[in-house]
Amino acid sequence: MTTAAAATTFTPIAEIVINPETALVHEHGWQSWSPTTTYRVGEGPHRPSSDRRRVMGYRPDRVAPADAYQGEGLLVVEPGDGSPAHRFAVADPRGPIPSIRAEVRGARVLVCSDGPVRHDVCAAGPAVALAGWADELARNGGVAPGGLRPAPTMWCSWYGYWQAISDRVILDNVAEIERLGLPVDVVQIDDGYQAEIGDWLQTSPTFGSLRDLTAELRARGRRVGVWTAPFLVGERSQVAKAHPEWLVDDLDLGRHWGQRLFALDVTHPHAAAHLVATFEGFRELGVDVFKVDFVYAGAIDGRRHRAVSGLDAYHAGMQLIRGAIGEDAYLLGCGAPIIPSVGHVDAMRVSNDIAPHWEHEDGDLALGGGRGAVMTGAARAFQHGRLWVNDADCLMAVPAIERREVWAEHVRRCSGLRSTGDRLADLDEWGVEMTRELLASVPAATPFDGC
Repeated sequence: MTTAAAATTFTPIAEIVINPETALVHEHGWQSWSPTTTYRVGEGPHRPSSDRRRVMGYRPDRVAPADAYQGEGLLVVEPGDGSPAHRFAVADPRGPIPSIRAEVRGARVLVCSDGPVRHDVCAAGPAVALAGWADELARNGGVAPGGLRPAPTMWCSWYGYWQAISDRVILDNVAEIERLGLPVDVVQIDDGYQAEIGDWLQTSPTFGSLRDLTAELRARGRRVGVWTAPFLVGERSQVAKAHPEWLVDDLDLGRHWGQRLFALDVTHPHAAAHLVATFEGFRELGVDVFKVDFVYAGAIDGRRHRAVSGLDAYHAGMQLIRGAIGEDAYLLGCGAPIIPSVGHVDAMRVSNDIAPHWEHEDGDLALGGGRGAVMTGAARAFQHGRLWVNDADCLMAVPAIERREVWAEHVRRCSGLRSTGDRLADLDEWGVEMTRELLASVPAATPFDGC
């Protein structure tokens, strides 16, 4: 893996007097899955369990210290002595995103950054500081006040079936949606339908016809959603084999799906045309809801056809996708760099993946599980209705889900996008009623009143 962390210089910004017994630090993670929370000073921050996990779930080009706090583009210090909170943040989602570090030194916190950030003193407290920052970031990112659309309700194939899906599996669950009377707008076809990572319009031999399936879903009154990882290309794909010049040539993203992964170079004109044609192809099939996943890959620095930063390439790629799907389509980001995505997406996954287990076996909160999803989703609740619609991830309500009642309550309080990810035939009575209730009570695309 060649995504080595960059060597950066941190410059002091402020030194804050604190009460070490009660002071708090809010550390904001880089992307959807990166742990985000408010720590008591002295509490150890969450860090990746390996270099591979840093690339996939944290900030690929930074190594955060284990003995200090580091927010990506946003960090808030609450002194804990009754004095105002201190917010350190960027205001432009299209600009560079510095890392902001807080080192505790007894009764003081030294705040440093590896790039320009603004320091604001917020007498109204940290909650108001976060909300005010999100409002400003939204304005600067072109998000019109009151212009966010409520998310459609969805059934997603991923958690019930993982990659073992087919057109028959999808239609069997549509039959269950109809039988149970669930208010599902969108049937989302997730990972497993595609021929390969990068070959999105070609289906796997076991899936069936994507064209026939989308036509059948629309005939039965459902909108169609599809999952892609548009900036990833697997080594087995036809894209990688036929067009190696379309890949960022010095960027090896490690292994997943049993193969090496590379990043699509959207600055190459033919790669850009391929990306546009892919999403126009989905629109021609009748797809109008798009979940774009693992999109952190498009924001990593590397040698591209044009000499641009990873962030500039990311913005260009997201603009190409939006142009291809149209303003009327619904775009959900996931595995996405948070701040740079403002203005690009309608909804955003704001935490790691949910899973049947509560705790991941190696303790890395970016890897999936209920504890990390609840923690980070609650910490980013202030973003809902300001930057986008928050997606806490699918409701999972079958009996095998550990602490399913806790997860359902988190979805109720903190998710503006309501989706179910179960094999619907496996739901018990409680699961059916909870799924029906949460799908029928989608919150407005306005800021939450407490989460």
